[in-house]
Amino acid sequence: MVDAILFDPLLPWALIWSLAGAALLVLALQVWRGLSGWAFRALAALALLAALANPSLQSEERAPLSDIVLMVVDESASQGLSDRPDQTAEAAAAIRRNVADLGMELREARVGDSEDNQGTLAMTALNDLMAEEPRDRIAGAVIVTDGRIHDTGLAPDLPAPLHALITGHDTDWDRRLIIRNAPSFAILDEEFVMTLRVEDSGAVPANTPGRAELRIAIDGGPPQSYMVPIGRDMDLPLTLPHAGMNVLQFDLPEADGELTDRNNAAVVQINGVRDRLRVLLVSGQPHPGQRTWRNLLKSDPAVDLVHFTILRPPDRNDGVPVTELSLIAFPTRELFMETIDEFDLVIFDRYQRRGILPMLYLDNVRQYVERGGALLMATGPEYATAASLFRTPLADILPGRPTAQVLEQPFLPEVSDIGQRHPVTAGLAQTHTPLPGSDDPWGRWLRQIEVTEQSGETVMTGIDGRPLLMLDRVGDGRVALLASDHAWLWDRGYEGGGPQLELLRRLAHWMMGEPDLEEEALRAEADGQTVFITRQTLSDSVGSVTVTYPDGSEHQITLEQDRPGRFTAEVTGPDIGLYRLREGDQEAVIALGPAAPREFEQTLASGEDVAAPVDARQGGILRLEEGVPDIRRVNEGRNAAGRGWIGVTPRAAYLTTDVTVTPLISAWLFLLVAAGLMLAAWLREGRS
Repeated sequence: MVDAILFDPLLPWALIWSLAGAALLVLALQVWRGLSGWAFRALAALALLAALANPSLQSEERAPLSDIVLMVVDESASQGLSDRPDQTAEAAAAIRRNVADLGMELREARVGDSEDNQGTLAMTALNDLMAEEPRDRIAGAVIVTDGRIHDTGLAPDLPAPLHALITGHDTDWDRRLIIRNAPSFAILDEEFVMTLRVEDSGAVPANTPGRAELRIAIDGGPPQSYMVPIGRDMDLPLTLPHAGMNVLQFDLPEADGELTDRNNAAVVQINGVRDRLRVLLVSGQPHPGQRTWRNLLKSDPAVDLVHFTILRPPDRNDGVPVTELSLIAFPTRELFMETIDEFDLVIFDRYQRRGILPMLYLDNVRQYVERGGALLMATGPEYATAASLFRTPLADILPGRPTAQVLEQPFLPEVSDIGQRHPVTAGLAQTHTPLPGSDDPWGRWLRQIEVTEQSGETVMTGIDGRPLLMLDRVGDGRVALLASDHAWLWDRGYEGGGPQLELLRRLAHWMMGEPDLEEEALRAEADGQTVFITRQTLSDSVGSVTVTYPDGSEHQITLEQDRPGRFTAEVTGPDIGLYRLREGDQEAVIALGPAAPREFEQTLASGEDVAAPVDARQGGILRLEEGVPDIRRVNEGRNAAGRGWIGVTPRAAYLTTDVTVTPLISAWLFLLVAAGLMLAAWLREGRS
């Protein structure tokens, strides 16, 4: 039981103190005048003021509360190295026993790997524990960890000591691979530099060589090995092999005795982009569709366009002096013999044989395509004549043979069945808004050159299902044949127009090898630990995708068709690392998260990260390899750690179970005492 005197004033304290001041002035006046009863009047004033203060005696019944110790156990990935799990389990069990022996309660939290590669958030877990308990009962906190905590700035304001018990051994050592810089994209065929470093830390054996083997693989292919120095930054010159996403994997073989090989690898994803696309456009004669091609290619800032129009063929005899001809002569040899390989795409727009390009030059165009170039034929009536380019060496690579028929009638271009699955024409109708009330997705064309299919795929058809747009692969290159010169009607809005720019843009980019427009492709995109798989194909069906996980296990994933020629699936990767996907002859690789997560950036156990918050709370940092420390009671403000022991501060918290309040003296009694004292003062002065 605890007693205390309380005051419950009958008047505000300000008024009581004012009355006390007035009484003091009156008493001072009485003393100055020499009145003999001033002492009795002083006692009477005190009695009246005490009555106004209304003193009471409060008695409390208190039940003592046990103290609470907080414990956070680090179970992150780095705590799984070596014998750290055993050290952690032994220390946690000993703390439970010691806390129970002291008659205290233990509150425990376990923290694993955080999301988004944030590392070990032990202080966040400690904050959560502390928020659930009364502050005046917390006697101390203990963190069992390897010391690699990544949120030490969030250490709570504990009213008691904080201790860290560190796992691991002084003899541990580790090797890791560090990527100093890696670009998110790089220009194709241009060399760029990555900076890497191989670093040894800890108790490195004296006989360890000063060089290590570095293996580099691209897109999951066979690795190439190099011997590199240890402890020094290296500039590694690289050139990307293809457009689109390139996955570069670097790894070091595990060294004898090192702590882990989880930080011996790194995966870098770099998007390969073309610097400038060079296009050669050769127009055989001026016509309405010529401007359409030029406007399309000039509107793309990534395209360098070289455009020539044949305004006056050599066989034309119109009497115009050469000195009065505008523009420049056609540099045929330079373009078609010397620099043709510098172009990514060659377009013949309504071109016919007029003696300008010798057969040798056209044969060189054929070889250019077979070596990996791209040729687009936008044909008109001249393709059906004896002057057609089909009557040249180009016939070996063109997918459509002319029948000498030019069909002059309105028709609606339609996407073929295979065109519904081809990326160039798939979903083309959804990119254009037709005229209100029209049943047709776009406007009609008025002329088509009749051709028969001899290779490739027909992705669009015209009159009576005849081939209109044909695509083919020849050698390492690509060829497209458009059997009409009326695509410009869509651009002019004839009968509502059509997706002319979108069609020609896709066509040009497919021919230049844009990865997103590949008709046979297996792609993978990552969002966190989820992999979105897309299989693009011209077939009606595909098989299951075999996914190889970082640990080497394989899983079969069934794809679902979401539109013609496109099959998709989702898979959640349980671990971070490199995933390999395979379906038929299509392969893809993707990296989920960093190959070496933040948990393995620093693997050597150390108390340096937690030193500041532990010192601020007068705690201690002890290594478990020296033994699990005892827990002792220490007074607040005293040193709370020593060799082989850590301390907790008793809080002496209690719970009030009953309160009794008893007035010290009745108010009437105070008034009677005050009246008696005032009478005594009057009597004394009267006798005087």
